[in-house]
Amino acid sequence: MTTSSRRRFLLQSSSVVLVLGVPEIARGATLVAMRVWPAPEYTRVTLESDRPLRTTHFMIADPPRLVVDVKGLDLSAGLRELAGKVRPDDPFIRDVRVAQYAPGVVRLVFDLKRAVKPQVFSLPPVAAYRDRLVFDLYPVASAPVLALADRQPAPAAPRARAERTLNEWLQRHQDTLEQPLGSAREADIQQAVPQVDPPRRDRRPQRSVLLMLDPGHGGEDPGATGPSGVHEKDIVLLIGYELRDMIRRAPNMRVAMTRDRDFFVPLWMRVKKAEQANADLFTSIHADGWYTPDARGASVFCLSQGGASSVDARLMAQRENAADAVGGIDVQTRDFQLQKVLLDMSTTAQIDASLRMAGPTLQRMGSIVHLHSRQVQQAGFVVLKSPTVPSMLVETAFISNPEEEARLQTPVYRKQVARAIFEGIREYLSTHPPLARRRTMV
Repeated sequence: MTTSSRRRFLLQSSSVVLVLGVPEIARGATLVAMRVWPAPEYTRVTLESDRPLRTTHFMIADPPRLVVDVKGLDLSAGLRELAGKVRPDDPFIRDVRVAQYAPGVVRLVFDLKRAVKPQVFSLPPVAAYRDRLVFDLYPVASAPVLALADRQPAPAAPRARAERTLNEWLQRHQDTLEQPLGSAREADIQQAVPQVDPPRRDRRPQRSVLLMLDPGHGGEDPGATGPSGVHEKDIVLLIGYELRDMIRRAPNMRVAMTRDRDFFVPLWMRVKKAEQANADLFTSIHADGWYTPDARGASVFCLSQGGASSVDARLMAQRENAADAVGGIDVQTRDFQLQKVLLDMSTTAQIDASLRMAGPTLQRMGSIVHLHSRQVQQAGFVVLKSPTVPSMLVETAFISNPEEEARLQTPVYRKQVARAIFEGIREYLSTHPPLARRRTMV
């Protein structure tokens, strides 16, 4: 081989190595999205990327800071915008600083308003999400969950923010919407339902009742999405607000919510909140989607210790139980394993009481909306697995149905749905008033 031929061969070989090998080694991960979810209980920061990210982190006590080094990531304009996603009312994060700490290593410094106990973990791709790196910032000392029922009403900002989100969506899609109430007459729906307490059959002394409301999904988990882009998590939160207001105005009733703004709550934590608050009743509110747009109507579900009462109930439970995978929890933690054991302790008495509560609720729902099933359905819903608290899950409509999606966007209709749930619960309490407070679980 001549000298010129040898040189040409080496150049060609080098080009092949560069083409085949170097980009995979040199190219860092690409950031797809960044989200910050502040809440009174914890703040979540999510970095979504096209490949897994590796991190190390440590705390600095004075002033409180969390330092996170993300490997396999280069500083970008998107990362620099992370600080702008922190809201002034975030209860934990004061500011975020981002810098290129070393080649292929980005350092994030979270300046904190208070000491936190960080939980940092990775989530594999699921649903619409790609690889996610999650920072959950919990307070070092949490207040008792019972305080949820006794604290002053939450600021109006979360409710206004949820309503603004829906209104902005409506403005963008106003031209494509059909009549919001479809074939229903708006005058009929606007007609007020008399707030007359049903006659009580049991005349023993009645004490204040604590109702735990659970708007489904939230934060990283949008729930089902309607054909025009409305998220289930936003609709059910607004229905939860309406129901909360009705309960607050009722005598001998108190109310707490598993979430009163847009953040993610694991399924087992929803159950734990009801138990620790010593709630008397638990109602989970949903507006699920289905595989086809034809499915319509409301349903009420209770827990089943055996098989599901129908194929639809089994599939619905599977979809709702997948919320933890979508919303994201660190399944490596010992606390999570312990909670899974506790969720297997549901009793026959709890299920029987749940069915007695669900029956009148289903009847009330049937007076204002089409029923998907005229019988209370049962399946293995994780969120209903309280050992002691009667629990039901209300599917207010199928948000995947265009007509029902449009109805759910109207304040009048959401109020009527909340009213039906409220009246069903009151009818149950008229015949099954709580007589003695159980001891709070620890």
